Amino acid sequence: MKKFLIKGFMVMLIIAMLVGCSNDTGNSQNSEGGNGAAVVESKEKVELTFMINHATDLGITVAIQEAIDGFEKENKNIEVQLVSGVADYEAVMKTRMGANDLPDLWATHGWSVARYSEYLRPLNDQEWANKVNSGITNVITNDQGELFVLPVDMDLSGIVYNVDVIEAAGVDVNNINTWDDFLDACQSIKDAGYTPIHMGGKDYWTVANFFDWVAPSFYITDENDNDIETLLGGDFDWNTWAEACDLMLVLDEKGFLNKDKLSSTYTDSAKNLAMGKVGFEFYGNYVIGEALRYNEDANLSFMPVPSDSKDDEKTLISGERNAFGVWKDTEHEEEALLLLEYLARPEVMTSIASASALPAGLKGVESDTGNLASAYAEYSALRGFNYFDRAFLPSGMWETMESTSTGLLAGEMTVQEVCDKMKTDYLRLIQQ
Repeated sequence: MKKFLIKGFMVMLIIAMLVGCSNDTGNSQNSEGGNGAAVVESKEKVELTFMINHATDLGITVAIQEAIDGFEKENKNIEVQLVSGVADYEAVMKTRMGANDLPDLWATHGWSVARYSEYLRPLNDQEWANKVNSGITNVITNDQGELFVLPVDMDLSGIVYNVDVIEAAGVDVNNINTWDDFLDACQSIKDAGYTPIHMGGKDYWTVANFFDWVAPSFYITDENDNDIETLLGGDFDWNTWAEACDLMLVLDEKGFLNKDKLSSTYTDSAKNLAMGKVGFEFYGNYVIGEALRYNEDANLSFMPVPSDSKDDEKTLISGERNAFGVWKDTEHEEEALLLLEYLARPEVMTSIASASALPAGLKGVESDTGNLASAYAEYSALRGFNYFDRAFLPSGMWETMESTSTGLLAGEMTVQEVCDKMKTDYLRLIQQ
């Protein structure tokens, strides 16, 4: 009798366990078909790697990290590793492309089509894709109309200046039409006791950026006399690059550049601009957003880039700034696209674009451009040209521009040596 009761109890226990398992399975199916909460919690943790080309302490990096924090709160099963402050970002990305070992998402720093498109997943099927601002559309799509990045802002820039410094020097930026006019303005600023131009030459890109800003005025913008065909065709006479070099040397020789031009940094440029110590800076308007972190009351704006001659007109620099794409071979495509979708939300995009004081990349999304709103409106009819190296030089020439421009400013290279190096690397890279 005792053995019978024990056996009976064991049978009942087994039945109860089976029923319990059946009920658990049913509950899981109901959750999947219902609110999906149980499914999300049961997913394995996914880690996305997101690389950007900004220093860790910059305001734009902080804004992107804050957006990521918000994304992770909504998506408990996704962790995003933001990789910033990468030394020589461009070279690192080239190495990773060669090894076909790329992050899940990355910032394309102006090269979403020309350099990265073969590694990026086209994004035309995303809900936000038809909202891309017309001012940036052509820059981030190829000839087949494929879109490769989410632009969270647009780079529409000129020469940044401190309004209070300019006014104290008696300079009216509306009267600066040519480089000769600009030199006169710099002299007035120097005479008033300010530094006319600040360069953060310890960060090589800041010096190369000067050439990106001034080169179009010498070789591209004059509709009746330009070198567009020869540049694109490989027949450009690189001896004429001396014109752009000479402008930098004149600015330096006249004492218009900061004395620590080779030991200061981009962050130093932002601080000096914010504190009213300098007049002009050859950066995009993103430096204004950075400067306001150090002095929120700084009176800053931007002006168009002067022309090389009175027969031409002043222009703007335009292009992609903070634009993010997804690696076509990522193992976490769904999660990566979900992050882009989050960054495309108006409130999130507003926060990131405002950090750089730039217009947002999607239609209908506002950004806080502060004092720049009136300037954007005033200059809206001017012609805009993409960064010189992005539009007219082969991939890889940016490093050459960095080394030659810094070498010239440091007195380590002559103008002729710079021209020769630009020619050599141009011919080598254009054939690759």
